[in-house]
Amino acid sequence: MDLFEFQGKSLFARVGVPVPAGKVARTPEEARQAATDLGGTVVVKAQVQVGGRGKAGGIKVAQDPDEAFARASEILGMDIKGHTVRLVWVEQASDIAAEYYVSFTLDRAARKHLAMVSAKGGMDIEAVAKETPEALAKMHIDPVLGLTNWQASELVYRAGLDRETARKSAAMLQSLYKAFVTLDCDLVEVNPLIKTGGGEIVALDAKVTLDGNAFFRHPDFESFREAFTPDPIEEMARQRDLNFIKLDGSVGIIGNGAGLVMSTIDVVSLVGGKAANFLDVGGGAGADTISNALEVLTHDPSVKAVLINIFGGITRCDLVARGIVEAIGRLTLPWPIVVRLDGTNAPEGRAILAAVTSDQVIPAATMREAAERAVALAAGTR
Repeated sequence: MDLFEFQGKSLFARVGVPVPAGKVARTPEEARQAATDLGGTVVVKAQVQVGGRGKAGGIKVAQDPDEAFARASEILGMDIKGHTVRLVWVEQASDIAAEYYVSFTLDRAARKHLAMVSAKGGMDIEAVAKETPEALAKMHIDPVLGLTNWQASELVYRAGLDRETARKSAAMLQSLYKAFVTLDCDLVEVNPLIKTGGGEIVALDAKVTLDGNAFFRHPDFESFREAFTPDPIEEMARQRDLNFIKLDGSVGIIGNGAGLVMSTIDVVSLVGGKAANFLDVGGGAGADTISNALEVLTHDPSVKAVLINIFGGITRCDLVARGIVEAIGRLTLPWPIVVRLDGTNAPEGRAILAAVTSDQVIPAATMREAAERAVALAAGTR
């Protein structure tokens, strides 16, 4: 789950990371009141789950409450890279003497955590890495040992952070790493991490991605969803315990297992099509699960054909077939369904589908054949 900045900062505060005081506002009037409560100069910041807010005009300074009202009026409702701004964060302005970049994430190939630090904060870090790679210090961290004091100090030194505040910067890295680990994050990124005129190190931004699979350890994290305006299809899928991500194609994809679904999406792309979604029904999907998955796709008008790709292990292909038959009888499915079944009870599943009188279900022997037929049907050429 990608958090808004203000949510990330609330988590930072839990583990002792200094952040500027601020308040959330949903209306210009609330922004005016927040500026009044905070006092002095404030910064009105669009809350969207995407970078590039500043370049898009989503971060503006306000000298007084009336100006905060005006800036919030300009920012609320903006479209930033396809994200509509519905919230702003009104924050006390900071005295910035230097800007740094810090992030912690997981390097799956190395099976270690990866720290990245740079003295060139406030900039597009991808551009920094490309144009001046020596300005970005990287270090792998053993998850068992964690970030040691000497590693934090070395990162500060290699990244070229201010020597006078090196100890404070190293301590900040330790605190941010603590947030990354104890809060079960997939990503913690601060751009910029600032040094104030008084020599304090403060997180001026917070980009945090939480591992949804660890929410059972953090029941209070569910409350973060209240700030989002969820995609209605994704919310429907979540309520049915389906792993669903909306994409921008026309071929609906249903599979069992994330790897198989991703492979199916790749094959659809290989044969000239585009997937409309990622939908993983899980490893033990039965008839009800498949029927629910098809029902979810009926709410996406961009879907023109559906490809169901099942490799039965724990999942039984005959139960998948029964789910398809049940959905056809219960729902109005507006598109053809190409089905590839292999593995446990695949012959029985194919026999169940063969007995269906509707020509809406189209069998395929291989993944490529299924993809080619689904792409052609979605394009209206077959």
